[in-house]
Amino acid sequence: MKSIGILLAEDHEVVRQGLRLLVEAEGDIEVVGEAKTGREAIQMTGNLHPEIVVMDVAMPDLNGIEATRQILKAFPATKVLILSAHSDPEYVEHAVKEGALGYVVKQASSEVVAQAIRELHNGKTFYTVDCQSLERGLSEVLRWRWSAKEERHSANFTRN
Repeated sequence: MKSIGILLAEDHEVVRQGLRLLVEAEGDIEVVGEAKTGREAIQMTGNLHPEIVVMDVAMPDLNGIEATRQILKAFPATKVLILSAHSDPEYVEHAVKEGALGYVVKQASSEVVAQAIRELHNGKTFYTVDCQSLERGLSEVLRWRWSAKEERHSANFTRN
């Protein structure tokens, strides 16, 4: 079985190192690169072509939401999973509007992060924050976004 190639975009080195160790221990996920800034994440996505970018929101040089927008504009086949300390619905809404297919809070376990990566790999979405209130508002955004994409996207919300 081919491993899922991911790029870690996180400005804190200890978090990147820990994430790498934890997700690669799963066996089916391979970290193909690590970016410290949003701009570096865009460049590395172009060079390495990861299937999924695991993106922090608060990063220097260019924040993760804007980096997500630029990555998906330039590399629309790439999937973005936001990994953030922020659980406010407005962060989730901004991330989804810019094309992120998942949002996991940093308080989640490594198993949850690995599950989110696998769900995105399988064409689904994944959110650890309560999307009950967001589903109505975001369903139009998601429906529009997915209708413009290949059939690899589904409107299923996977919640943990």
